[in-house]
Amino acid sequence: MTTENNDTESKNNPQPARPAKPDGAEVAESKGKSADSGFFIVGLGASAGGLAAFESFFSGMPKDRDPGMAFVLIQHLAADYKSMLSEIIQHHTRMPVQEARDGMVVQPNNVYTIPPNNDIFLQKGALRLEKQTTSRLRRMPIDHFFRSLAREQGERAIVIVLSGTGSDGAIGVREVKGVGGLTLAQEPETCDFAGMPESAIATDQVDYVLQPDKMPAQLMAYAEYARSKPGSPDSPSAKKNPMKFMLSLLHARSGHDFSQYKPSTIHRRIERRMALHHFTKPKDYIEFLEKDEHETEELFRDLLIGVTSFFRDPEAFQALEEKVIPRLFDKSSDSSEAIRVWCPGCSTGEEAYSLAILLAEQRAALNLNVTVQIFATDIDDRALTKARAGFFPANIAADISEQRLKNFFTRDVDRDGYRANKNIREMLIFSEQNVVRDPPFSRIDLISCRNLLIYMGGGLQKRLIPLFHYALTPDGYLFLGSSESVGDFGDLFTTLDRKWKLYQHKRDRFGARHPDLVHLLPSMTRKKKAFEHSAQKKEPDQKSPVRRLSEQMLLEHYGAAAALIRDHGDILYLHGRTGMYLEPEPGEAAVNNVLRMARLGLRTELSVALHKSAVKREIVRSYGVKVKTNGHMTVCNLTIYPVSASRREAIETGGPLFLIVLEQARSAFPEHSQHAHQFADPSLRADKSVAPDEETPDFEQMDASEQIASLQEEIRMKDNSLQSTLEELETSNEELQSTNEEMQSINEELQSTNEELETSKEELQSVNEELTTVNAQLQTYVTELTRANNDMNNLFAATGVGTLFVDTELHIVRFTPATTQVINLIKGDVGRPIGHIVTKLKNYDSLMEDIQGVLDSLGSKDIEVRNTDGDWYLIKIRPYRTQDNVIEGAVITFLDINSQKETRDKLREVERSETRYRLLSGAIVETSRAPMVVLDAEKKVVLTNLAFLRMFQVSEANTKGLMLSELGNMQWDIPELQGLLDKVLREDQTFNDFMVTHEFETIGKRTMLLNGRILRESGLDYILLSIEDVTGKDG
Repeated sequence: MTTENNDTESKNNPQPARPAKPDGAEVAESKGKSADSGFFIVGLGASAGGLAAFESFFSGMPKDRDPGMAFVLIQHLAADYKSMLSEIIQHHTRMPVQEARDGMVVQPNNVYTIPPNNDIFLQKGALRLEKQTTSRLRRMPIDHFFRSLAREQGERAIVIVLSGTGSDGAIGVREVKGVGGLTLAQEPETCDFAGMPESAIATDQVDYVLQPDKMPAQLMAYAEYARSKPGSPDSPSAKKNPMKFMLSLLHARSGHDFSQYKPSTIHRRIERRMALHHFTKPKDYIEFLEKDEHETEELFRDLLIGVTSFFRDPEAFQALEEKVIPRLFDKSSDSSEAIRVWCPGCSTGEEAYSLAILLAEQRAALNLNVTVQIFATDIDDRALTKARAGFFPANIAADISEQRLKNFFTRDVDRDGYRANKNIREMLIFSEQNVVRDPPFSRIDLISCRNLLIYMGGGLQKRLIPLFHYALTPDGYLFLGSSESVGDFGDLFTTLDRKWKLYQHKRDRFGARHPDLVHLLPSMTRKKKAFEHSAQKKEPDQKSPVRRLSEQMLLEHYGAAAALIRDHGDILYLHGRTGMYLEPEPGEAAVNNVLRMARLGLRTELSVALHKSAVKREIVRSYGVKVKTNGHMTVCNLTIYPVSASRREAIETGGPLFLIVLEQARSAFPEHSQHAHQFADPSLRADKSVAPDEETPDFEQMDASEQIASLQEEIRMKDNSLQSTLEELETSNEELQSTNEEMQSINEELQSTNEELETSKEELQSVNEELTTVNAQLQTYVTELTRANNDMNNLFAATGVGTLFVDTELHIVRFTPATTQVINLIKGDVGRPIGHIVTKLKNYDSLMEDIQGVLDSLGSKDIEVRNTDGDWYLIKIRPYRTQDNVIEGAVITFLDINSQKETRDKLREVERSETRYRLLSGAIVETSRAPMVVLDAEKKVVLTNLAFLRMFQVSEANTKGLMLSELGNMQWDIPELQGLLDKVLREDQTFNDFMVTHEFETIGKRTMLLNGRILRESGLDYILLSIEDVTGKDG
């Protein structure tokens, strides 16, 4: 629950301030303290648009040192989505980034990410995972982790809410702030989706609202102070004058006294404020407090942090539902008797609404028509405003069952939250009240005061427990927090449940202790007693004894009866003998009101005069007022004096003051009366004088003229009263008319706003559909990109080609594994200049110059180089062009050309061998004595030797290039020979001693033996034909 300075409370009346009400916060703080991990754990929550915020946050981290903290990243993820958050964040931080595993111990200078389809929480210094079981709409993974962080780490918890829709994280922020942790939120203007940061900021529990890249500097400064802060809360330094001075300054400015708070709590809260502003010395912070009144207010708020939720400690509320709620309805079986519940320190109302839900369910189950009144009080008017509105963020679904949400709340989709239904809102009455100072409610059946006493010192607790006993009905019930008890007042209560602190009122008996309610009397009475008490100790004033004696005698003998009242008639102080004019009203004793206490005859005139004085702010006199006293009529003169504002400043009254003076009149109609001229007979005035100590005779004892005058005076008074009533009625009618016109105007504005909201809703639905379409497209693009990326990686791996990508600044962007055979590269070299890397190339040190030359000329370059292992590579340098034909760097490929080099060498050797063979064959053909001819595949003559030319008497010019069948005037057109040559070409066969007898034109008839074989040179087929002339030889 939260408390803060209330403008309606006077700053001159110091009251013990109501402490913060974080349920179990004191326990959480002590746990966090005892289980201190020695380093801060930072929880970062984000949803839509959170990736960019994460990247910006870690980019702002120092590059030269470790932060000494651990970071846990919680993001809304689909159950079947494979997150690459760890890989993405790793590019922006020097710390190791890993996906969390169940049971993983948290270490400083590490980053952990939430895996899909899991909720994550912190337990005993380790990250624990649990499968998601709730629906997607009810899941609040960020709140879930933040709450566990608050429980485990206490004041060493830090939470940050980044971009995202909805309200996840808001409840966790309140709990972390409640245990003294640090809370931050992203500036909504810098968010892609501002719903989550705005919900966190709306809790008023966020310490810093910053851009993500500015947050690391604040974290480092805050942690540095925390590591070097002074001793523990119980150290002597916490008890020295600086702390007392801070509390005195806070007391003077806020009107609340924190001296009765637990010192450990006060010390931790002040240290926290010092850490936020990076102060290490108390005197520096005191100077800052004196200069900055806003910081005083922030310190006040820090001391009164509101941490509450629906059905906090569910088992406790279950015990209340089973052991107390049914008994309340047993006592109120008569439907005319209401069930009255008091919830002091209600904050924003979650606890009060929880009680209303339990009572509504029981009433419906019993089918009773019993009135239920829940008085929910707090001194924080802003918290009460939120409670009255009955609107809560969507993350309350984590604390309330679906059935209860359906029965008692209405979903507001536009505002992403729930609004309490009328069936429980009409039970609740929210009002401002200081439980320590103001009178308690009475006839209460149940008081629920959970974790309010936990921050109070023993003195305040001993005042409040008897006060609760006084407020309860006989057999009423008291419901306290799990860390609280009735202490030494066990004789006032019976224990129903020791674990969950349920108590029942014991009926009064002889000797029972009762609360001291003197401190709850009206402030003027207390001031009077305090003044009288202090006056006995004061030294005599500077007035002379003669003057004091004279003033005292005059007041005793000539002082008129008087009453100091508020504007509504409540009496603050009485002077003199007022019994002739005022008497207590029959019935229960309540606040003394002068209009109710006025005797017969005075009430009407007093009401009229008081109204006139209040409206016109002037002195009002009324003469000859007849008051019935003990069966007689007493005539008095009535005067009402408005008390000036300058005189009210010294008195804590909370509104305008009036002094009523009643003086006994000597005549009913004195000379100076405004009505004296109405009576012509002087005897009606002068002769009917009344002694000061005498009473006016009854009406029956008057003569006729006196009776007429009395009746006329009564008529006049009634006319005045009627006239005043008519004026009041006319004023009220005018005000109602004005209010009606304002309401009509507001109604029109609301109607217009509703139409605008409807239009906005339709536009948002349209935008949502477009976003859904775009998201589907982007998902497709991502899938295609992933596939293309996989294809490229596999292609690089399959080809084994070393490829290096550099940007226009010659910084390494990417490289394939094969590149490491040429250049000494590791993964960490990405981003470094290529000139910083050592290559394995021999006699080649101009790689950077060649790359720059390609970028300048936009051409290409190929270089053959050799590495230190003797392997040959072809370096190809080309510009890197985008689809838009923009040059964004260069691509360098390293092709292994060892095999090409070997093949090329072999080809050269073959060529040299063929050349030698051709030369040798030509020489053999030329020098042979047997006629020889070489034919190509078309049987054309390619080469003839000298023996052939001589034998057949032809020249080389007449043979080369001709078909064999065309030689010597078609002398060689021999069908058998042509067929044999075709067979040699076709079947790669040889023939020997093929006998041909033919009549040649030039040499006559000849018998020859032919030998033929195939020759191949440079991939071409040739026929070598040798001829032996056997004419005239025996076969």
